[in-house]
Amino acid sequence: MATHQTGTREEWLAARLELLEAEKALTRRSDELARRRQELPWVRIDKEYRFETDEGPASLAGLFRGRSQLLIYHFMFGPEYTAGCPNCSAIADGFDGSVVHLANHDVTLYAVSRAPLTKLQAYKQRMGWSFPWVSSLGSDFNYDFHVSHTREEWQSGAVEYNFRERDFRPLEGSESSWNAWSESTVGTDWETYRREGPGMSAFVLEEGVVYHTYSAYERGIDVLWGMYQWLDRAPRGRNETGVWWRRHDEYDIQ
Repeated sequence: MATHQTGTREEWLAARLELLEAEKALTRRSDELARRRQELPWVRIDKEYRFETDEGPASLAGLFRGRSQLLIYHFMFGPEYTAGCPNCSAIADGFDGSVVHLANHDVTLYAVSRAPLTKLQAYKQRMGWSFPWVSSLGSDFNYDFHVSHTREEWQSGAVEYNFRERDFRPLEGSESSWNAWSESTVGTDWETYRREGPGMSAFVLEEGVVYHTYSAYERGIDVLWGMYQWLDRAPRGRNETGVWWRRHDEYDIQ
């Protein structure tokens, strides 16, 4: 027997039409937020960043590939990891197919990580992805955009992430369980794992100058996590009490 409220088709339609008005209001609000993102002041990038790509070394301007807009997903894959973060991997499953569409709309999409390029290439092949992925190892790029953090920042308990200071250190007594989880997931202890963070950043190239236009972290990139947008429309929603997802090749059912 159904545990949720049930009703007639007429009752469902009345409730659905009421919800539709709320959804339309949210859509209008989302459009307004998109406009405000585009109105943020642009910040000129004068620092020289270098990346290792499949085609060789490249500058930040070189990542645009002749287009005027660049979107970067900050993928959690530190130099010590044995595999990419499963959270970022689930997000990448969703955007992998969007790259060609964006490329034909004057937007280049890249993933950037600090792991060596050979590690990224091997993991990309394992996952069957085609999006461009580059290494920023040896560059300040991840640190300057606050998705990688130094040991000193970690130990101070004042890591700058999502536009505020955070303390990602486990509570006393819980270190072993966090270390066990990260060791089984990416092959490192918790500190090494969490001194990397997810996020996205946007850039524009105008008259030969690169400008930073937008960045988002944590729930700010929730909308990029495609499976959650589907779950939010499923009968039981996200229906989760912890980490339930895996890399797509680690499920029993494919």
